[in-house]
Amino acid sequence: MSGCQKKSANTTTAVIHPRSVKGRFRNMKTMIMVLAYAAFFIFPWIPFARNVGPDQAVSFDLVTRKFYIFHVVIHAQDIFWLAALLFLAAVVLFFATALAGRVFCGYFCFQTLWTDAFRWIEQKIQGDRVARIRLDRDKWNANKIFRKGSTHALWLLLAFWTGLSFVLYWGYAPELIQRFFTLDLPSAAYITTFVLMATTYLAAGIMRENVCMHICPYARFQSVMIDHNSKIVSYDPKRGEGTAGRALPKKGLKTQEERSAKGVGDCVDCGFCVQVCPTGIDIRDGLQLQCIQCGLCIDACDNIMDKRGWDRGLVRYASENELDGKKTKFFTLRTLGYGLATLGAIGFLLGSISMKKPIEGTARQIRSPLYIMLSDGQIQNRYEVKVQNKTQKLAVFDVTIDGLNNATVDMGQIKNFTLKPDESQKLLIKVLHERLTGEYKDIPFRFVLTPTKGEVTEPVYLPSQFISP
Repeated sequence: MSGCQKKSANTTTAVIHPRSVKGRFRNMKTMIMVLAYAAFFIFPWIPFARNVGPDQAVSFDLVTRKFYIFHVVIHAQDIFWLAALLFLAAVVLFFATALAGRVFCGYFCFQTLWTDAFRWIEQKIQGDRVARIRLDRDKWNANKIFRKGSTHALWLLLAFWTGLSFVLYWGYAPELIQRFFTLDLPSAAYITTFVLMATTYLAAGIMRENVCMHICPYARFQSVMIDHNSKIVSYDPKRGEGTAGRALPKKGLKTQEERSAKGVGDCVDCGFCVQVCPTGIDIRDGLQLQCIQCGLCIDACDNIMDKRGWDRGLVRYASENELDGKKTKFFTLRTLGYGLATLGAIGFLLGSISMKKPIEGTARQIRSPLYIMLSDGQIQNRYEVKVQNKTQKLAVFDVTIDGLNNATVDMGQIKNFTLKPDESQKLLIKVLHERLTGEYKDIPFRFVLTPTKGEVTEPVYLPSQFISP
């Protein structure tokens, strides 16, 4: 094959300079990048009125240990949601890889999203691929210093804004931004900002594709997650090579009929698919760990096929079975398992959020001492009752007992239990009851918190027990 021994077009320089390409996959990558950037940079600035908590849509408050995401307030005891979310992310990654290979890397990975933005800046200042390669080879002069300096300055600005935007999630953004530039924030805020700035600049601007090829472990273990039915970016060698290999569209090899008569495939060996690849590989060499499944080589090949009036699909998302003329089976034991795990994780997460209790509490018996015998013969037990109001409205409760007849509740001078929005309180409650006789010296009962004001209308029950000598 004439192109097999050919050196990849992107390997002629130390730095890979991908060529720009237009097409459906490039449009998809751009759309995802714009949405991701909009979400990351805008969310801290979206106002969202709350009775308690910061008035911004997304905020992570470390002081009160609460995360605010629009109407959802995540408390410290909801940490199992994070475990469920991490599990969901893992199974979705496995599921997507089993179906379509390393598409997460090509479209959603932070490294890819930021590297794309950095390369867009580089292209706007230094020109397209040929101009950038020529600029790299030129001697240092005023033009090169200006273009390279401007590129790195804008990279540093974007990296700085990335780090600062991350910090804005941890407080009220308008206040933090003012305090940041007046040097009024704790040192942790500045350290976080400039560490993220440095890592973003190095990863997306300097290292770029080397992170995907040499640092990211995903490339190494993706091969065990795909099989013959996984649809990955593939070159169709039967169509592209024919029996005599691929060849340039020179005289006598310009039409499909002429090429077919001589056993030459549809690949015109233009190298466009290599030039647009962000990691500089040749997709015609088969699946390689450097491939991030971004589909830009598909756009490149489709453009060439369109210009020649030939069918698209010489490079496409295809499974190994499809390339061998066999049927692709999407519903295999592996994909069904990943799919069920994904649905299960989504169901658990949504169910636990929707079933979140607006009022949570515990009643713990104070066991030092277990009980106190009063002069009138009654037995006194003491309890520490903790109640948390997770709503955004004031809540007032009357406290009674269920399951312990003729017992007296002593709350001191407190007549009812009042909780401000998103507040938690501890209350010391004494329960007095006559001395128990016979076998029943340890009786379970429940504190009943009956709402008289607030968002909650149903009673809250807190189980405990009464102990008698």
